Amino acid sequence: MSPWPFLPHGAHPDVLPLLIARALRAFADGYVAVLLPVYLIALGLGTWEVGVLATATLLGSALSTLAIGAWGHRVHHGRLLLGAALLMCTTGFAFAASSTFWPLLVVAFVGTLNPSAGDVSLFLPLEHSRIAEAADGDARTVLFARYSLMGSLLSAFGALAAALPDFLTRWTGIAPLDALRSMFVLYGCIGLGVWGLFRRLPAPHEEAPRPPAPLGASRKIVIRLAVLFSVDSFAGGLVVNALLALWLFKRFDMSVVSAGQFFFWSGLCSATSQLAAPRLAKRIGLLNTMVFTHIPASLCLIAAAVVPNLHAALALLIVRSLLSQMDVPARSAFVMAVVTPEERAAAASFTLVPKSLASAAAPIIGGTLFAAGMLATPLVACGALKIMYDLALWRSFRKH
Repeated sequence: MSPWPFLPHGAHPDVLPLLIARALRAFADGYVAVLLPVYLIALGLGTWEVGVLATATLLGSALSTLAIGAWGHRVHHGRLLLGAALLMCTTGFAFAASSTFWPLLVVAFVGTLNPSAGDVSLFLPLEHSRIAEAADGDARTVLFARYSLMGSLLSAFGALAAALPDFLTRWTGIAPLDALRSMFVLYGCIGLGVWGLFRRLPAPHEEAPRPPAPLGASRKIVIRLAVLFSVDSFAGGLVVNALLALWLFKRFDMSVVSAGQFFFWSGLCSATSQLAAPRLAKRIGLLNTMVFTHIPASLCLIAAAVVPNLHAALALLIVRSLLSQMDVPARSAFVMAVVTPEERAAAASFTLVPKSLASAAAPIIGGTLFAAGMLATPLVACGALKIMYDLALWRSFRKH
């Protein structure tokens, strides 16, 4: 029996700081995704610039994740996680101190800001590898589900915290732009807290052997998964949360406070659904859980793009949230299960890199389409591409 109720039976308790750090990062990502377009527009930037900066954040994450996959096997994961936490801290303070496009672009590219609903940062492959080492079999799937649950749940509360700048403006008289800046200062402070949690992880074992190459026996399957995951990620990049918030602002004239409340409930639904993912995966398998929950979610997104009123659109997006993230723990457990233990960090990185690169190209396309007045097109394209990905994934691995 695990000494910590949140950890599944058979999971090592040393992984607990990792779960708490994931929760803190998700809280910060939750409000950043909502406030990022608001902050950039308040600085005088346009819709196209918002898309460019969102693309820069994803592209920078992709390249840093690629570096983890290519060279990370030479350095203990604990040291890399500490460095990533310090980068998060620096990102928040630097973004709060910047006011013009080019400095913001540099910080967005180099830093850890995440404008999307999911985690696309360099933290992910490192954390996945540590989690995979902490449990086996069904316990691993449950642990990944709870890791994802922490992310979705705290991301929802982070979206709700997007109302804090408005609260600060009304109750303290601080300028709206300064109130927005304070949220990026908070992001930096959270990064410092994450660094403190990572210091509690077990110290590296210097005598542990390092593999000569990041990938060996699992290379072919990792390449196939990477190609398929990139299609899914490109589709998701068309409507990252920052752009979905922008769509709600433009299509229905939604307020920032209301958008924050919507993303709170949306994230809460995603978190709740992930509790069911391990049980469903145990019954129908990891692959079927990934595919047959994802397709209905994509159909809801397509429908939300064309319905005429806000309430119907929000209802469809909520149903999408109940289904769209159930594949996350199943996918993570699937990747960790089909590769050898020493290749797990590299496999996580190399399946994430094409995803991050593909998603990095998408926000600028979505922002351009929004700027051109084609508000429904990114949502419809996202849903259609995700359905194609699901069908291709099921066909490729149904006999695995």
